[in-house]
Amino acid sequence: MFVCNLKLNYKLLFKILFVIIFIVVIVVAGMSCYKIFHFSSDDACLPKSEIANLNSDNYTNILKSVHDNLDDYIGQKISFTGYVYRVYDFSENQFVLARNMIISSDNQTVVVGFLCDYKNASEFNDNTWVNITGIIAKGDYHGEIPIIDITSMTKCEKPANEFVSPPNDTYIPTSALF
Repeated sequence: MFVCNLKLNYKLLFKILFVIIFIVVIVVAGMSCYKIFHFSSDDACLPKSEIANLNSDNYTNILKSVHDNLDDYIGQKISFTGYVYRVYDFSENQFVLARNMIISSDNQTVVVGFLCDYKNASEFNDNTWVNITGIIAKGDYHGEIPIIDITSMTKCEKPANEFVSPPNDTYIPTSALF
């Protein structure tokens, strides 16, 4: 007959588990700090291509990211579709290339968009849907904001999905930590 008498040392077992958990916490905290403090502009929303195309899915994330990190995007070429929206204090060459962002479950919307500068802007009426290509620059409108210097602008049809959703957390560099 074989008898196995196994006696566990619970104090030693607790110490070993405590050390393992402590090491895991230190490693996770170290990786988190590294990602937070070593974020580069390569991780931003706009792709590093010749012309970045905005669409209904990425529009508000990129809009927010460009406003929050303007210096990282100066000189980036972008192309997107929206409608011409003007307010009383814009110059003759200025308008917002706008989209309607849904802000509630009962489909209430607000106008969001990039301020644009185009020498022939007066040729386009308010609420005209257009497709633009331009370059992000630093401008001033009640403070420093991004302005799109338009290089080409053409009329187009209203897109099938004319509404955009509020930005989500995908543009935040620390979102990769969780």
